[in-house]
Amino acid sequence: MSENIERHQYDVVVVGAGGAGLRAAIAAHEAGAKVAVVCKSLLGKAHTVMAEGGAAASLGNVYPEDNWEVHFRDTMRGGKMLNNWRMAQLHAQEAPERVLELEDWGALFDRTEDGKISQRDFGGHRYARLAHVGDRTGLEMIRTLQQRLVALGIDVFMECTVTELLKDGDKIAGCFGYWRETGSFIAFEAPAVVLATGGIGKSFKVTSNSWEYTGDGHAMALRAGAKLINMEFVQFHPTGMVAPPSVKGLLVTESVRGDGGILKNSEGKRFMFDYIPDFFKADTADTEEEADRWYEDKKNNRRPPELLPRDEVARAINSEVKAGRGTPNGGVYLDIASRRTPEFIKKRLPSMYHQFKELADVDITAEPMEIGPTCHYVMGGVEVEPDTEMSGVSGLYAAGESSGGMHGSNRLGGNSLSDLLVFGKRAGDAASEYVAGLGDSRPSLGEDALAAAVDSALAPLSGLGTATENPYTIQTELQQAMNDLVGIIRVREELESSLAEIEKLKERAKNLVASGGREYNPGWHLAIDLRNMLIVSECIAKAALEREESRGGHTREDHPGFAEKWGKLNIVLSLNSGGDGVDLATQPLPVMPDELATFFEEGH
Repeated sequence: MSENIERHQYDVVVVGAGGAGLRAAIAAHEAGAKVAVVCKSLLGKAHTVMAEGGAAASLGNVYPEDNWEVHFRDTMRGGKMLNNWRMAQLHAQEAPERVLELEDWGALFDRTEDGKISQRDFGGHRYARLAHVGDRTGLEMIRTLQQRLVALGIDVFMECTVTELLKDGDKIAGCFGYWRETGSFIAFEAPAVVLATGGIGKSFKVTSNSWEYTGDGHAMALRAGAKLINMEFVQFHPTGMVAPPSVKGLLVTESVRGDGGILKNSEGKRFMFDYIPDFFKADTADTEEEADRWYEDKKNNRRPPELLPRDEVARAINSEVKAGRGTPNGGVYLDIASRRTPEFIKKRLPSMYHQFKELADVDITAEPMEIGPTCHYVMGGVEVEPDTEMSGVSGLYAAGESSGGMHGSNRLGGNSLSDLLVFGKRAGDAASEYVAGLGDSRPSLGEDALAAAVDSALAPLSGLGTATENPYTIQTELQQAMNDLVGIIRVREELESSLAEIEKLKERAKNLVASGGREYNPGWHLAIDLRNMLIVSECIAKAALEREESRGGHTREDHPGFAEKWGKLNIVLSLNSGGDGVDLATQPLPVMPDELATFFEEGH
């Protein structure tokens, strides 16, 4: 092979430097493995920093009656019982230890009056249980984990994009990628790879996700032979900025509602009382007076309707806008100014205050915010074994948003940060143990596989003179199709149209061309990312078409409500034999043990 490839050898390579990736790398290193972290952007730029509200863990600091059983039940109910019960159990049991561990490593959490870690309330949680640092919790998590990573001397490859997972027979042998600055290629020989690449938001037009979120881990896992589950469930966070256009979709933390913010339509009506599902009425205030009392005295556990799970709130906002009761910029109003003092807002929500002041010229201490749903999180991802996070491919692990199962059909706010810690550690521990068990029989990188990875990466550059398609045009058309046809509310005809559109875009993508060379070439980078975005978008649309019910982050206008059949099945996606599309199958959910099933009986 004529192409010069930089080569490295490790025991474990972690792809992604967010909360899950950093925690996995630390765990694998502490277990004795030689570890590298490879990240698409700069260290510290991970999307975890966008998780502002807090990390959910039943510490019981604000409500002593909180415990892992209640957290487990809330998580399962929030996911509409489609969660992998074992993952939800492990998460609820281990989250407190992981949060306290983070504090031991230097995380500076806000405190209660008696000096314990403060915990705020979020939608779907029976008790206030989000350990937080103002509205910058994700940033503090990354700072703490990053500091520990550097102190341990773990190797980091920044601004380096992994494009392919490489195998030796049926085992992972490493991965291949390129330096974003120079375009030169790099290969990592490693018997274990942990995918912590985040989500898929850049497939949608309006998203809180930054440019890195192009479904890389999801797509690479598919091509390596792993399966994806729950891909039809995409969470549209209820509150993203809607104006100005340059920041449309930027996240407005749920902490605004957790700290007293209310939602109003253009007529000034607090509309969420009209959208309380029967499923939640026992836990939710059904008058404004009750809701106000809840904020002043949370002991009654009659939560305001603004703190329903995110799927319920997003659908309610969508309904108000469609009914003509939206704001001038197509959203609704989120008002905390009339509920809290300026001093309270600036202390509890400093990032939100500055975000609106600087980007929209809105003072949230004096006027309401205009907000609307934004594509935020995908519940679906690589199907993994709950205790180890290993996929169906030996040596391939996934944690965080790139894995599926933990959140079922809808993720509760705050569960993402503790999810990253719990399953990042488990993935790192398991990967290290797997490598140690291989002894001297480690898989090796094949030259043919490397050559194929080089050819694939260079394809958009080698088409100069013959290819005609601009990657930015195809991305724009894909985002518009996903936004219009596979958004919050779905229907068969539109889903079928989306799949037809994706097929056309896939065909056109064979003629992608990126002008210029390999140095500093964002068009080439996007052309490579589009391969991932197209296959992941196909997964979302196909699964959404198959699931004929409405559940969590998947709402079918032509199939409203739960369907008993679909409450017992996962949709599983795999790469087809031709390697250019996906096959779909269903499989039964894992059966919950009787001792856990009793948590959902009357009286619990």
